[in-house]
Amino acid sequence: MASAVPSTLLEALYTDILRVPPTPARVPFDIYAFFAYVLPPCLFYQVVAVLVILPGTRMLRIALWPLIVFLAVRVEMFVDFSCGNPQWSFLNVGCVLIMFCIVIRTLDWALVNGPLKRPVRPAPSFLVDAIDLTVNFRGVGWNWSKGIRFPPDTRPTSRLHFAIYVFLSALFHSFTCGRGTIFDDTLPPLIRYTRSSIISIVAASVVCAGMQTRYDIGTFIGVAVFQQDPAQWPPLFDAPWKATSLHDFWGYRWHQLVRRTLIVLGGWPLGFAFGRVGYVVGSFLASGVLHNVVLATLNRGVEWWTMLLSFGMMALGIIIEHTFTQMTGRKVGGWIGKAWTMAWLLVWGSMIMDGFARAGLFACWRPFITAAPARWIVEHYVTTLDRWLRACAS
Repeated sequence: MASAVPSTLLEALYTDILRVPPTPARVPFDIYAFFAYVLPPCLFYQVVAVLVILPGTRMLRIALWPLIVFLAVRVEMFVDFSCGNPQWSFLNVGCVLIMFCIVIRTLDWALVNGPLKRPVRPAPSFLVDAIDLTVNFRGVGWNWSKGIRFPPDTRPTSRLHFAIYVFLSALFHSFTCGRGTIFDDTLPPLIRYTRSSIISIVAASVVCAGMQTRYDIGTFIGVAVFQQDPAQWPPLFDAPWKATSLHDFWGYRWHQLVRRTLIVLGGWPLGFAFGRVGYVVGSFLASGVLHNVVLATLNRGVEWWTMLLSFGMMALGIIIEHTFTQMTGRKVGGWIGKAWTMAWLLVWGSMIMDGFARAGLFACWRPFITAAPARWIVEHYVTTLDRWLRACAS
């Protein structure tokens, strides 16, 4: 009987490895789902990463891309990582983001002419280089990362001290992480938007802390376990709150993890057709598409235009800055630039956060947040402030 289960699993994998389920019902994530659905696109992702650093493989990469699209979409549509538990729906979001990036990154690798190279700190094996390429979203040390400005690194240079630093940073940010719509129509407009702005700022801080936690964990594993050079893990953010223009915020201070993905998806196509304006608009519309995919994963009833409008307006803001520079010869900056940046981010960022809230993202349970000591302090003051605002409205 013991050998019957593995035999049945292998037979199922043999017949179902490329099969589309006959019903729209999603498959709960288990060992079978992992091997039949999740592993195939990940393996082909790695295969294309190997091919793109070898010469003379472009046609093979192009031929493999439609298969990767099919396998990735198959995972997104038919595997339920939450196993029916709404509080674990953030796992489905993570899966969708990963598969989305796999599709766009392999498209990028399929279209590139020559092999990608890592002139800085080359690995002893092309296989190690390929593994680095699959997880290196910003292209640190690769020849395709030109134009990306990495934040200045003030962390310790010693490998041991660096590992300890990022471990403590991961703990700190995990404990500082941590709704329906954030716009309450029962309140007067001034109080309503004051309340939504406060919620948006708190939510943005949670997003930053959550991303920093995951990045610190990845950094610790890379440096302490796989003995990577700390220089391969430059800082993720560069004090976004210090931005003096929208270009400064989105181009340098905010994380650049999906910069290349968004450029390939929207920047290059619209840039080819409409020049610099098309490049900017296309990149931000691609970001809107990516975030809308996240919303649709959580709640298919959320309006699709929310993210496209919000990120489209971010593009408009950068175009306004560029027009101002052309007309006056001066770049947007100083305290006026900071006020302009924060006001624009707050207006359209609130719409982004409202989209996340209505989709139910903030209701998901996430590791550390439930038990985070800071969560109770933040909730206490936010709740107190909310009561005060409602009292002012009555």
